[in-house]
Amino acid sequence: MPGTAAPARPTSVLISGASIAGPALAYWLHRYGFAVTVVERAPALRTGGYKVDIRGAAVDVAERMGILEAVQRASTDMRTGAYVNEDGKRIATLPADIFGARIGRDDEIMRGDLARILYERTREDVEYVFGDSIASLTPVERHGSGDGGAGVEVTFERAAPRRFDLVVGADGLHSTVRRLAFGPEEQFVQHLGAYISAFSMPNELGLDREELYHAVPGRLICAYSSAGDPAAKGLLCFRAPRLSYDHRDTRAQLALLEDAFDGVGWQIPRMLRAAREAGDFYFDGLQLVEMDRWSRGRVVLLGDAAHCPSPASGQGTGMALVGAYVLAGELAAAGGAPETAFARYEREMRGYVEVNHALARKFAQEMTADSRWQLRLRHLMLRILPYMPWKNLVARKVAEDVQRAARAITLKDYPQPGWVAGRADGSGPVAGRRRAPGRTEAAGRAEAAGRAEAAGRAEAAGPGAGGAPGVPHPPYAA
Repeated sequence: MPGTAAPARPTSVLISGASIAGPALAYWLHRYGFAVTVVERAPALRTGGYKVDIRGAAVDVAERMGILEAVQRASTDMRTGAYVNEDGKRIATLPADIFGARIGRDDEIMRGDLARILYERTREDVEYVFGDSIASLTPVERHGSGDGGAGVEVTFERAAPRRFDLVVGADGLHSTVRRLAFGPEEQFVQHLGAYISAFSMPNELGLDREELYHAVPGRLICAYSSAGDPAAKGLLCFRAPRLSYDHRDTRAQLALLEDAFDGVGWQIPRMLRAAREAGDFYFDGLQLVEMDRWSRGRVVLLGDAAHCPSPASGQGTGMALVGAYVLAGELAAAGGAPETAFARYEREMRGYVEVNHALARKFAQEMTADSRWQLRLRHLMLRILPYMPWKNLVARKVAEDVQRAARAITLKDYPQPGWVAGRADGSGPVAGRRRAPGRTEAAGRAEAAGRAEAAGRAEAAGPGAGGAPGVPHPPYAA
């Protein structure tokens, strides 16, 4: 009609990474009316990986996404966990939820199953580009466009260059987007003194939804099987200072693993053979990503790329789901304006991240006990725990630190899905925008301050604070 303004162009967003954080963000952004593209270096969706926990606030996010029932259907359904000696004799057996510090609706799922659920929920609405990666990012002004906006010129390793309003790095610990926008990862990655490897292996132990742990000084070995998977999984963790190797060189990683476990008994010879033959071999350090800020201009980081808590925390996947919810919600609430949205996203997430980083530092020490007396104490506590009249209290204490970290954020209510995002400078229409019921900016600041104070208390407590003495937290999968 004459005199009717043309509708604003939807804000275009490029997300690097199609694991968990990227597709979760794509889900929310699409529902808010953004035009989303996801680029992934792998040639297809990565369906491998180890088991990951969905706890606390992440359960609430999964429910809001409508995927909680799918997660529950794909549960690992782990029944028990046990420590064994070098001959494979069980020293102590406990319910798997105690080992995993899970309560209530918390659940556990294979990382590949969660990735598949998220991909299937977004594949019809989001552009996925597999087998490619970002090569460069260049901030640009749209001279002559008339909208006064800005964007990011993106070149790819294979595809033709494209321009996007916003770019999100959801590409993990070794993030390409972080390197291009912020600098080398050595500036931001803190090594926690250990390495971890995970891989598929034949279920020669006949495990049925059970995980077995064997510990020697400075090393931890785990084998487990989950519901619906005829194979088993192996997990090896060892203490070591920062090692020099290419994180894409599998042969070098296998050599480091074999050196670390040379002469160790139980199932190690079988497991090392399985690691060499596995198609899903994984190896990396237990490392934190710590950054002063997660955004620069129109580029922002999400999940492990921004604040990896390491597999030691068991919270990486949950933090990715929560972060995606918060980032998308803040972009919607700000009308797509990045400066406002990114600042609010960081304010909401900072305290949550700090509490989980403190958790990771503590558990990284516990995962690879250095002395035999520590291991003997651990085994003794596990052996007598089932007979203690106060065993339920001990179990709650074991879970306390993890649960506190899993709920160290209060989720806001954001604009109702279906809101249409306008231009990335925030000048587009904001139809359907609403403030969370009863929530003010002052209330938000008060909540963030409270979470930061909780984080400070956790940091001050330091490694070994809280928990039940001698009762271990096994290595969680992030």
